[in-house]
Amino acid sequence: MTLAYAVMGIMSSCKTQTQTNAYYRYEPECLGVELDGSQTLRVWGVGKNKSDAVEQAKKDAVRAVCFKGIRGGLSGCNTRPVIYEVNAEEKYEDYFNAFFKDNGEYSKYVSMKDERRTDFFKKDKEKENSKHFVKYGITDRVLRHELKKRFENDNILPKK
Repeated sequence: MTLAYAVMGIMSSCKTQTQTNAYYRYEPECLGVELDGSQTLRVWGVGKNKSDAVEQAKKDAVRAVCFKGIRGGLSGCNTRPVIYEVNAEEKYEDYFNAFFKDNGEYSKYVSMKDERRTDFFKKDKEKENSKHFVKYGITDRVLRHELKKRFENDNILPKK
């Protein structure tokens, strides 16, 4: 009996493994910094359709600039987050839940308008489809300076 289990274990380990990237999170990448201090980013979102995926990508871009900073891509982006307080998202949970709700206030600080003069970084929107989700890549701008002002006015950040 144990020999049968051993053979079954060996046989199943020889089976070709299939891998899915459904749960792989792509980190936002810096494509550059505009003269007004805004950051142009390449971000990915996942949703049940294209619209949801794009909305999620915008939220992830703003959330990364606010809480994590941008480390991937070109070196021009500010790697420090706007909000440097540890666990600020949990501390001000009610505020950020309202801020990041669908079509919430966060959408005032992210734009898919890219004002670069060169077409070097402009790519067609890339997408990956699966049975249950759509993963969609976008290029957008996050208005870092305006976010900082907003958080100072709302007493999330100390005023300077």
